[in-house]
Amino acid sequence: MALPTNTATTYANVGIREDLSDVIYRVAPEETPFTNNIGRSKATATFHEWQTEDLAAADDSNAVLEGDDATLDAANIPARVGNRCQISDKTAVVSGTNDAVNKAGRDTEMARQVMLKGMELARDLEKQMLSNKASVAGAAGTARQSAGMESWIVTNASRGAGGSGGGFSGGVVSAPTDGTARAFTEGLLKAAHLAAFNAGGKPNQLYMAGVQKQVFSTFAGIADIRKDAPGTGQAVIVGAADVYVGDFGRLTAIPHPYGMRSRTVLGVDPRMVAKADLRPMRNWVLSKTGDTEKRQIICEYCLEVKNEKAHFVVADLS
Repeated sequence: MALPTNTATTYANVGIREDLSDVIYRVAPEETPFTNNIGRSKATATFHEWQTEDLAAADDSNAVLEGDDATLDAANIPARVGNRCQISDKTAVVSGTNDAVNKAGRDTEMARQVMLKGMELARDLEKQMLSNKASVAGAAGTARQSAGMESWIVTNASRGAGGSGGGFSGGVVSAPTDGTARAFTEGLLKAAHLAAFNAGGKPNQLYMAGVQKQVFSTFAGIADIRKDAPGTGQAVIVGAADVYVGDFGRLTAIPHPYGMRSRTVLGVDPRMVAKADLRPMRNWVLSKTGDTEKRQIICEYCLEVKNEKAHFVVADLS
């Protein structure tokens, strides 16, 4: 059929109002599971320190003569370790006109920008604390940096050929050296879990990138895999595992979409790690220099690994 002559259509109508939804759709990984699970601590200096201690090795030949004089044992002296507090920030700048015009999906542009920048800053902290970064003392022209979780773990570490741990020494936490990549296997996980158990650790969370979570879900374990969907009349494919029940406790798998290096799996006891705040996150107005409003969101913090023996790392994974 043909359109009747002189029919008014939307194609020539210049008075149609725009149809713009008041909802702004965002798809981005926002969660910060590591930050949410670990504890909180208070830093009072840019070099935040704490103490760790250990027990002497168990001795099955500890037998003494009746009536003998006591032999004085070596004193248990704690070790002093620390991390550098790092300053991280995000800024938001909005023109006066932008906050004056009628907008869809928000009342003020600055409020929206501050919210989004705060979320971005929280993600930056999450990724930094899970990283293999070394600590940096800083100077007038060098920013201080807090060492990440990967760098702390040296005792219970499974690494590929040529790989070596970083760890704390002489006031500095060094970054680990990557080794030859190898496949993530159940055997590697069991060996690292055993090392943590022997050291007295009780990790119960596994942080890993998505690609390693898929490998983790293929571990056979010792139980038959049974699939059942009662009452649904539908077949169900079970292709994932979320908890590993090992000889030394349960390990809950936490896949991380942006915080983990794909070559690393971290076994963490969240009770033995904390985020130490020198200045908690806050935002304030920056000085006005023209027809804009400027705000800075800032925080100063470091990662406090209370005792690295409580955790383990399976590194250098392909």
